[in-house]
Amino acid sequence: MSNLTPEIALMLLQVLSGKQAQQTTEQFKPSSLIGKKVIIRTYAAGVHYGEILEKEGKEVILKDSRRLWYWKTANKGISLSEVANEGLANDSKVCEAVPLIWLEAVEIIVCSDISIKNIESQNVYKA
Repeated sequence: MSNLTPEIALMLLQVLSGKQAQQTTEQFKPSSLIGKKVIIRTYAAGVHYGEILEKEGKEVILKDSRRLWYWKTANKGISLSEVANEGLANDSKVCEAVPLIWLEAVEIIVCSDISIKNIESQNVYKA
């Protein structure tokens, strides 16, 4: 345990005491997602990127939504979590934005500033 820094020790204590989990869930309430740029994974409608306008239960309305038809991460990974953190590789296939879309979300991942800039700069894929 020679690599245990004071910061890591504090985080471990918070997790073990339940304080970290409580803080995280309080910060991640549905209303806190409004206005965030996210990646949404659905059961049957694929994967979408956009800004959350409304959320109730599993239902989400996205503004300026772009369907991610095929993706690789900027570092050639395949996880949507990586896409939300790092953005897309140039050979990804991203569709034209639609003004509004209603989706039933299975997974909602908040995007980093790097990812937002990357996804929004992607060319519209044409077959």
